[in-house]
Order: sequence, then C-alpha cells, then structure tokens
Amino acid sequence: MKQRSVEQAGKRKQERGSVLATSAIAMLSVLLAVGLGIDISRLYLSKTELQNAADAAALAGVSGLNGGGPGITEAVDRAVTAMNKYDFNKTGVSFPRGNVEFAVNLEGDYMSEGQAFLSPTNIRFVRVRTPEEPVGISFAAFLLGSSRNLSATAIAGYSVPLNQICPWLPAFVLDIPDNPITAGNTYTFRLEGGDHVSPGNYQLLAPMHSGGSGDREGMANGVNWCVSVGQEVQTKPGVTAGAIRQGVNTRFDIYAAGMDPALSPPDENIAENIPYSDYRDKIVVKSPSRKGWPDRRIVFIPIAKSLPGEGRDTIIIDRFGVFFLQSSVGSGNGGELKAEYITNTAFAANSSFDPGAGAANDNLAVPVLYK
Repeated sequence: MKQRSVEQAGKRKQERGSVLATSAIAMLSVLLAVGLGIDISRLYLSKTELQNAADAAALAGVSGLNGGGPGITEAVDRAVTAMNKYDFNKTGVSFPRGNVEFAVNLEGDYMSEGQAFLSPTNIRFVRVRTPEEPVGISFAAFLLGSSRNLSATAIAGYSVPLNQICPWLPAFVLDIPDNPITAGNTYTFRLEGGDHVSPGNYQLLAPMHSGGSGDREGMANGVNWCVSVGQEVQTKPGVTAGAIRQGVNTRFDIYAAGMDPALSPPDENIAENIPYSDYRDKIVVKSPSRKGWPDRRIVFIPIAKSLPGEGRDTIIIDRFGVFFLQSSVGSGNGGELKAEYITNTAFAANSSFDPGAGAANDNLAVPVLYK
C-alpha cells in the first residue's frame, strides 16, 4: 500500500510540467482569440465609418444635380465637402474628385465629371467610391497581415416621382387654357390689390394658419403639410402685403418682423431679376451677407384650373409646379407677384409617394440611397 502511494505521488510530480505547458498554451490561445476579436471589431468599425462617409457624400452629390453642366460641378463639390466632414481612423480621408461618377440609370455606365458635364440633362445617379485606406492590425498580424486596406462605395439618386408634396408656398397659380403654363415664362402667384380672381381672393391659400404669422412663415419656409393632386385647400381672402413680403424676402437676405436667418436662411445666390438659367448655371451670382442655403429660391406652388368662389372658399389642386423666384417683393403691397416656371427635376424635402394618393409629379423627387 505504501509503495503504491509513493508511485502515484511520483507520477503526479511528473505531470506538473505538462499541466503548466497546457495552461500556457490555453492562455495564449485565449489571448490570440481576444486579440483577433479586437482587430476584427476595429475593421468593422472602420468599414462603417467609411461607408457612412460614402453614403453622405453620395446623397449630397445628388442634391446638386439640376439638369445642367454646372449642376454636375456642384454635385462633385457637395460630395467632396460632405466627405471632408468625416474622419477615418482619426484622420481625414484624401478624396479626389475623380471618385465621384454619374449615370443616367442605376445599373448603367458611370461616367466621369467631365463626361457628365457634356451631357447632364438625364443624369439621375451619383456613385461615390472612397480611396483604399489602411487599417493597422495589432494582435492578429500573423493571420491578417500588418494592415488591411478598406474602401466603401455608395450610389444615390432620384426617387420615384412623388405625389405627396411638402413644403409648398401658400398660394396658387391659375392654369388658363388660352395661356398654358410653359417653361421659361413667369406666372402670378399673388395678385396686386384691386385685381382679384374672385371677390376678395388674390390667389393666396390658408391651409393651416389663417393669421399673418402663418402667411409669413409659409412664404419663408413653405407649408409643411403634405397634400396631393385632387385635394381641396382653403383660400385666404386679402392681399396680406406685409406678411407676404417679409416671408418671401428672407430668401433674398432681407429680414424684418423678427424673421430669424437661422430658421429662414437666404439663398446662396440673391441676384435679382435673372432667369432660372442664369441662376442654375451661376452666370450671375450675388452672395448674401449671411450663410446661404442652395435652392431656396426654387419653390413648389399648387396649380389650379378653376376659380374659387367669393371670400373664404377652396381650390382643388390640379398639380404642382416647380417655380423660380426671380426677385424680392417691393414696398407697399408689392404689386403682382410672379415666379418663373421650370421643368428641371427638383428635390421636394419632406415629400413622399403614397400609392393611394393622387397622380405623381414627374419632376419632383427626393434623394434616395440605393446601394
């Protein structure tokens, strides 16, 4: 019995080294697994950062498209600016203009900025590809290498045509059969005093707020109530000269009645009495004194075919038009207010498509991230 105990004790002494070796190998495996997990997590995080930057740049690029050559340049400018707002691995991404490409169709042949500039009319999609950026590997270099190059690609473009439109100016343009609405012509969206479309009505609408503050806010930022073709909207009797002038003029860097430039910024180009083509192609440019926003002078106005009745009545929206505000509103009642009708596809902010709503507007869209 005593001899057997001695033999077992001897065996245990012989096993002490093997247990230590096994434990060391197991611990090393655990450390390697943890290190591999950390490196893979860093790769996923870095890839997400790059993808977010690419997505934002593609959406920003699409918002610059306007059917003209300068819109292609603007799209690249906006994409590059958006990309430069992002940091990757705590450093900025070196993003060349050549990494922004354009196409007519989602799966079509993508072309360079220079190629798209020569044929910009039907461009609807922007593809952004980030350069390959290295990410260092700390713990699993023997498996993954000392670094891995990552990149990201995003494609954004126009949405399907929309039929729920907002925001829009609280006024309407009358479609007269003898004078059909055509691109390049100007049309009245508020008559001057004494020249009403029906007793008391001067083409103004009161969809939400009937007071002067509602008129002022609606003309400055649009009515954020989405409506569709065939819907009835209440009219607003009277010229409402002061509030209308104060609202429209914010888009031209003219402020009164406590209007806040932070909430109602001016357009980037406030040059007056110019056609849309000069505005689109930046042929005539005048910068505001405050930070401006692009396309603030492009507005959506309901079009009606029938006249409202006397006083407070309703109109039925026949369709929406995309219009360009050529000039600010003068003193007094401001006279007859007009805007130029344009046919370029424009982005309609909070608008959407509802299968159960009315007909869609082919030239209204929102930027959509496709890939």
